[in-house]
Amino acid sequence: MGKIFSINFSSAKGVPKTQAQKAVLVKNHGIKGDAHAGTELRQVSLLPMESVRGQIELAKAKNAGVEIRPGIYAENITTEGINLADLKLKDRLRAGKTAVLEISKIGKECHKHCAIYHEVGDCIMPREGIFAEVIEAGEIAVGDSIEKA
Repeated sequence: MGKIFSINFSSAKGVPKTQAQKAVLVKNHGIKGDAHAGTELRQVSLLPMESVRGQIELAKAKNAGVEIRPGIYAENITTEGINLADLKLKDRLRAGKTAVLEISKIGKECHKHCAIYHEVGDCIMPREGIFAEVIEAGEIAVGDSIEKA
């Protein structure tokens, strides 16, 4: 069983997301108040904190000028202790007490390299980020469990 390490959202697209302690997952929509909510297949994005830590170390080694942290990749939920790479399309995750997410997309296209890629030489979101649709609504909080349903 994993946990929610960070919850991140923004009211505009194309900017790093701000961390929050709680969020509401709205059925068939995404995180309430997030700019990416409502998009088909990509209502909620997830990224493992273990990968973010690797990027932090890489950025330090390269003396990169960009701060690597949860939300910088525009992921909504940064997880810890759950292997997101093992998930397949249509797998379901229970987040918090009542929310259920269904994996709808694995990875994403990177049309132009982001600032992180240019500073660090790598960006993990295109290959390690996953996306989900909200099947059952609910409130989630940092520290809540997240596990395969």
